[in-house]
Amino acid sequence: MATENKKKGMDFLLLRKVMEMAKPYRSTWITTAILALVMSPLGPLRTNLIQEMVDKYIIEESNIPALTKMIALVGVILLIEAGVQYAFTMMSSWLGQAVIKDLRVRVFTHITSLRLKYFDTNPIGTSTTRTISDLETINSVFSQGIITILADFLTLILVLAFMLNSSWKLTLVCLIVVPFLIWASFIFKEKVKTTFEQVRTQVAKMNAFLQERISGMRIIQIFNAEEQEFEKFKTINKDHTKANIDGIFYYAVFFPVVEILSAAALGLMVWYGAGGVIRGEISLGNLVAFPIYISMLFRPIRTLADKFNSLQMGLVAAERVFSLLDDTNLLEKDGTEKISHFNGKIEFKNVDFSYIENTPILKKVNFTVNPSETLAIVGSTGSGKTTIISLLNRFYEINSGTISIDGTDICNYEKNSLRARIAVVLQDVFLFSGTVLENITLRDSGITREQVIEAAKIIGAHEFIEKLPQGYDYQVMERGATLSMGQRQLISFVRALVFNPDILILDEATSSIDPETESVIQYAIEKLIAKRTSIIIAHRLSTIRHATNIMVMDKGEVKEFGTHEQLLKNENGHYRELYEMQYLTLTSE
Repeated sequence: MATENKKKGMDFLLLRKVMEMAKPYRSTWITTAILALVMSPLGPLRTNLIQEMVDKYIIEESNIPALTKMIALVGVILLIEAGVQYAFTMMSSWLGQAVIKDLRVRVFTHITSLRLKYFDTNPIGTSTTRTISDLETINSVFSQGIITILADFLTLILVLAFMLNSSWKLTLVCLIVVPFLIWASFIFKEKVKTTFEQVRTQVAKMNAFLQERISGMRIIQIFNAEEQEFEKFKTINKDHTKANIDGIFYYAVFFPVVEILSAAALGLMVWYGAGGVIRGEISLGNLVAFPIYISMLFRPIRTLADKFNSLQMGLVAAERVFSLLDDTNLLEKDGTEKISHFNGKIEFKNVDFSYIENTPILKKVNFTVNPSETLAIVGSTGSGKTTIISLLNRFYEINSGTISIDGTDICNYEKNSLRARIAVVLQDVFLFSGTVLENITLRDSGITREQVIEAAKIIGAHEFIEKLPQGYDYQVMERGATLSMGQRQLISFVRALVFNPDILILDEATSSIDPETESVIQYAIEKLIAKRTSIIIAHRLSTIRHATNIMVMDKGEVKEFGTHEQLLKNENGHYRELYEMQYLTLTSE
C-alpha cells in the first residue's frame, strides 16, 4: 500500500513536470481552459430549454410563436457549442503538438550530448522509440488529458445540478447504477494502464530488433540466417500482439458494460418517471429531458476512463523520456577554453582507462607526438589502439592520468572547439542519405562548393566524383550502399580535408581497400597528413613506414616506441615479430 501511494505521488509530480513544459504557451493554455469552462454548461442548458419547451409551451400554453423562439434559441446554443468544441479541440491539440515539438528537440539535443558509453549499452531502437513513439504518446496529456478531463468533470457537475433542479427523486433513481459504473471504470483504468506499460516495452524491443536486423541484413543473408532471425521476430511480434490484445480485451468488456448500465439507468428512469407523470409528481418535460441528461451523464463517465488511460499512457511515456533526460551521469562534461588553432603537440601521461569497471583497456600509457609529426600505432586486435583516439576526442573519460594538447589538459577545452580541430577517418565510413556534397560538408553552410571541389582535387577524388551521375549532387543511399569501399573512403578523406583540421587521425583507413585503390588512398593520406600532427592506426605495416614514430600496443600497454628502423633492430621485439609475419605472408603469396 505504501508503494502504491508513493507511485501515485510520483505520478502527480510527473504530471506537474509535464504540465510545466506548456509554460511557453501560457496564453494558449489559458484560452483552452476558458473554452472548456464555456463549453461545459452549453449542453445541460440546451437540454433544460427542451424541458421548458415541453412543459411550458406545449403542455401548458401551446404557444407556437414562443415555442419557435425557443427552438431558434436551442439552435443558436447548439451552433455556439459546436464552434466552441471545434476551437477547444484545435487549441488543445495544437498545444500538445507545440510542447512535443519542443520536447523532441530537447531529447534529440540530449541524445547527441551523451557519451558514447550510452550508445555502447543501449540499442538504437530504444532511443528511436523515446524520440518518436513515446513523445507522440505524451501529446495525449494535452489533447485528451488534463484539460479535457477537467472539462468532463465540470460537465458532470453541471448535468447533475440541472437534473437535481428538475427532479431530485428521478435523479436519484437514475444514479442507482452509477456506483457500478465508477467501479467498472476504475478496474478498466488500472488494467489498461498495466497493458499499456507492457505495450510500450514491447514496442521498444521490436524497434531495437528491427533496427539491428535491417541494418545488418547483409550479414543475415550472407550466413543464411533468415529463418533463425524470423523465429526470433515471431516471438517478439507475438509478445507485442498479446500486449495489444490484452488492452483490446478490456476495451471490449468495458464499453458493453457501460452500454448495459446506461440502458439500465434509462429503463429505471422510464419505469419511475412514467409512474411519476401518472401520479402528477414528474412533468412530461422531465421525461423528455432526462434521457438526454442520462446520455450526457454517462458519456463523460465512459470517456473519462479512456481519457484517464490516455493520461496514464502519456505519463508512462513521459517517465521513460524524463528518465533519459534526467540521466546526467552520461552527459559529456564540457570545458570552457575555446581554441581556434592547435600547434598539435599531443601528450598521454600515465593514462588508465576501462569501458567496464575492473576490466582495464589501457594501462599507464605514455607517449608524445610533436607538432607536424606522424605517429603510427600498431598491435593486435583489442590492444587499445582505437581506444586511444576515442579518448583524444573525449568520447570517453579516462580513469586516471592526463591527456593534453599543446600543454593544456583536453578536459579544459570546450568540447566542440576541441573536436572542430581534430578530424577522424574511420575504417567503416558512415555516409548519410543525401548528396555527395552534403556528406562532405555535413550541411555546414560555411563550406562552399568550390572549397569541396578544391579539396577533392588535392585528395585525388575529384575525377571519380565527377564520373558519378549528377557528380557532387549524386544521391548517396543510406550508409553509402551504392558506392564501393574505396569510393566511400575517398569521400571521407575529402570530408576530413575540407574541415582543415590541425590534428588528423586515421583508424585503419586502408585495411579494407584493394591493392589498386590502395595507391590512390595512400596518395590521399600523404596529402592529408602534410604539415599536420597525425595519428595512424594500421594493420598493414607497409603503409606506415613514412611515420615519424611507431608505437606498438599489446594488451593495453605500450610495448615499443621508435622509428621503423629502430624497432626492426630489436630482434625479440613485438614490431619485428609483426613485420616478419606480414613479410612472410606477402612473399608466400
